Amino acid sequence: MTTVYTIGVYGHSEEGFFNKLVDAQIDTFCDIRMRRGVRGSKYAFVNSKRLQEKLRSLNIRYFHFKELAPTEAVRNKQKEDDRVQNVHKRSRTRLSQSFIDAFENEILNDFNVEDFVHNIGEEAKNIALFCVEEKPEACHRSVVASYLKKFLANINVIHL
Repeated sequence: MTTVYTIGVYGHSEEGFFNKLVDAQIDTFCDIRMRRGVRGSKYAFVNSKRLQEKLRSLNIRYFHFKELAPTEAVRNKQKEDDRVQNVHKRSRTRLSQSFIDAFENEILNDFNVEDFVHNIGEEAKNIALFCVEEKPEACHRSVVASYLKKFLANINVIHL
């Protein structure tokens, strides 16, 4: 693995989203959402079946790592902080420290990087961590990417 990219869907058109993956030469796509569906038609192209079909046509391997999705208890930390700050989820620009701490304690402390690398295989060179938020700083995918960088020597992290 040489580069870990992160990408969210909000703010992208279907064409723009897939063009970014192709331009970055993504070979392995890691979906780290709990639920692999998005409400409404605007982003229906990232609903699990359609997404996997499109990625297959682009020769990009798909993996779902549900264990890297925040639990309801962890999400509730962010919801409470958003409520206190009077910030709507889609306008959030960064994650709260209480969310990050809870995510690290509840999710990442049990996450085995060696198993992750083994599961995606040696052929994974440019991987994408995917969730929905537009801004990486407002999404757990940036926390996961930082965690991977801490444990894997010589990888780059790029937010698409």
